[in-house]
Amino acid sequence: MADISWASLALAALFATFTGFNDAGALVGIGLRIRGFRPVTGLVLLAAAVAAAPVVLGTAVAATLGQRLVAFHGADAGTAVVAGVGGAIVVTAVLSTRGLPTSLTLALIGGIAGAGVGAQTPVNWQVIGLVLSVAAVSPLVGALAALGLSRVVGALPAPEGAATRLRWLHVGALAGTCLAYGANDGQKMLAVYAAMQSGSPSAFAASPLALATVTGCFLVGGMIGLPRLAAALAGQLTSGRPDAVVVTELSGAGVVLGTAALGAPVSMTQSLSGAMVGTGLSRGARRVRWRGVLRLGRAWLLTLPTAFAAGAVGCLTLAAVR
Repeated sequence: MADISWASLALAALFATFTGFNDAGALVGIGLRIRGFRPVTGLVLLAAAVAAAPVVLGTAVAATLGQRLVAFHGADAGTAVVAGVGGAIVVTAVLSTRGLPTSLTLALIGGIAGAGVGAQTPVNWQVIGLVLSVAAVSPLVGALAALGLSRVVGALPAPEGAATRLRWLHVGALAGTCLAYGANDGQKMLAVYAAMQSGSPSAFAASPLALATVTGCFLVGGMIGLPRLAAALAGQLTSGRPDAVVVTELSGAGVVLGTAALGAPVSMTQSLSGAMVGTGLSRGARRVRWRGVLRLGRAWLLTLPTAFAAGAVGCLTLAAVR
């Protein structure tokens, strides 16, 4: 078993709880339009993917977040990581309470970069630029993929027992979504642990205790956030039939799995948001709730610079009081 830093594990566990609270509702809430779907089942499947994906698919995304963006090292590395993570949590929470749900992954990128500047640690701006470019394109790719897939599905004849088939398709699509989340977006919890350790995320994946602790905290956070499912992302961007859920999940999962193969951290909620817009456009522009789309876009634009500033100020403040 890999050596465990309890301070690093404690921060990763705290961050995992907030991640579950913030992310799980939007991901699981998409399936509420499928009759017979139980949110608790979705939460358990999502938590299982968070635990299994780093072991099965690797930790390339966590390495990008925890090591390649900023080279945290030395005695002040822990302080800088705490500032970056804290800034990401605060910005995400404040924007959400103001009706601007945003990407925690995007906030973490900004917080880590800001903390690196505040700690006068080398920041790899080229990698950050590439990561943000992929993040900016992912909703568009998700929309195009969903638009094309919706037209293919719409052209197929509806067989007998279509409702039963839809439920089973949703099970498969949800499993793919959970796997994609664990392989990409969910690895930000590993990244926090790795950055605190100034080491490789693979050490996290090699520790059953660390994986179990963070996965359990993620599940607890998701359970706490269950009441938010009524206002889940799926009900804010589009209106339409349950079969659009399957198209949305498949399209979003495909985009996020593809970027995970590149080691690029991409928010699952951003990709799914784009896919929802694509499914709506396949049935006409009026199906898309453009006010909700603009609200999300505004939140995304605010997130990065605000988290960057919070991370930098937090790092300088913590350094001053030490």
